[in-house]
Amino acid sequence: MPNPSDKVQLKTKKETIEGLLMPSFDKDIILIKLDTGYNIGFNKKDVQKITVIEKANPPSKNLNQKKEHKETKETKQKIFHNPALPTISVLHTGGTIASKVDYRTGGVVANFSPEELLALYPELKSIANINSELVAKMWSDDLRFKHFELLAKKIEQHIRSGATGIIIGMGTDNLAVAAAALAFIVEHTPVPIILVGSQRSSDRGSSDGGMNLICAAEFITKSDFAGVAICMHENENDNNCNILPATKTYKLHSSRRDAFQPINTTPIAIVHYQTKTIQFLQKDYPTRTNDKPIIKPKMQEKVGLLKIHLNMFPEQFSFFQGYKGLIIEGTGLGHTPGQVPNPECAIHKKFYPALKSLINSGCIIVMTTQCIYGTVNLNVYDKGRDLLSLGVIPGEDMLANTAFVKLAWLLGNYKPLDAKKLITQNLRGEINTQHQYESQFIPK
Repeated sequence: MPNPSDKVQLKTKKETIEGLLMPSFDKDIILIKLDTGYNIGFNKKDVQKITVIEKANPPSKNLNQKKEHKETKETKQKIFHNPALPTISVLHTGGTIASKVDYRTGGVVANFSPEELLALYPELKSIANINSELVAKMWSDDLRFKHFELLAKKIEQHIRSGATGIIIGMGTDNLAVAAAALAFIVEHTPVPIILVGSQRSSDRGSSDGGMNLICAAEFITKSDFAGVAICMHENENDNNCNILPATKTYKLHSSRRDAFQPINTTPIAIVHYQTKTIQFLQKDYPTRTNDKPIIKPKMQEKVGLLKIHLNMFPEQFSFFQGYKGLIIEGTGLGHTPGQVPNPECAIHKKFYPALKSLINSGCIIVMTTQCIYGTVNLNVYDKGRDLLSLGVIPGEDMLANTAFVKLAWLLGNYKPLDAKKLITQNLRGEINTQHQYESQFIPK
């Protein structure tokens, strides 16, 4: 009978695979870790045969306990405060950035203490003193506005305790959106706050988490930057990391290490990993001060985001009755269906009244574009002018998710009339009024 951590061969009608047998939380699913580092699950009823290729040989319990005790003792002896170095606080929300593989079980174990983090990434010891704390363990797609309030409180606590920089470790799926939200919530920070993630799991040779974390620490200790930003791989090679603007960054690929790219702007800086040098690409960025942090964590819950698509129905707009704000991710320059050029579009005559009803109810509607690059312009076509006459607010070149968290933050901290005015103003670099032509605007 195979046990977790055994190397096995699994046969189904369609394929034969080899890998480590993993513990499974579902009794009907057999979980296998492939050599690539990815896990794959099979329904038991589809599995014809499992053959043990190699039995795992875990160390005896007593020896293992002694070894762990010895390693923990030695590790703790190596951790000491160096008064010559600055202090960085690493705030964890889970993810692979602070994880390593337990090769006995094939599983990934999260490590959140300073000792464990420095054992994973010993280079950090020569860069800064490290404080480390788990704020909340979650997938980034489980984020809610309440989590930003938790993070904001921890950020303020660590800054007031003397941290010269904050690193936030987070899953990558909503890392860019979280960075944008924190950029508005942290209205002023005297120190840098850098979000870091890992596109590749820690049990793969191509894992990018360690380099991203080390480059973030180097940037904090060697620059005068003070603000919220993102640190991720510049390209697929292990040579540079980009420091990316919090409100203008998009995840463009599901798995590539250079998935995070700036939109309609440039990176703030590049951290050269081999030389540990910083190259600034932007000149106008916030710098450090001795001021206290200003943090406004309130977010209005009833703000929505709607993507325009083919074959829509008026009920999709009416759904947001009772909402305080709505971001529309429109087509092209910022359009929705609404005109009736032929009989097949007859239902579209109900769209503009549905939008007008929302606006009359007090809902602030902002138009963005579902195009990655470029800006909204509601003055070019009559459809855009129709939307303007209804009261739809053009969102310029704000990314839809950035506009979403910005409007939620504005409505959580300002009166609706003030929020309506501020949504069109550039508060944290989210709006770029000048767009230069780029011959190659999509990363290679």
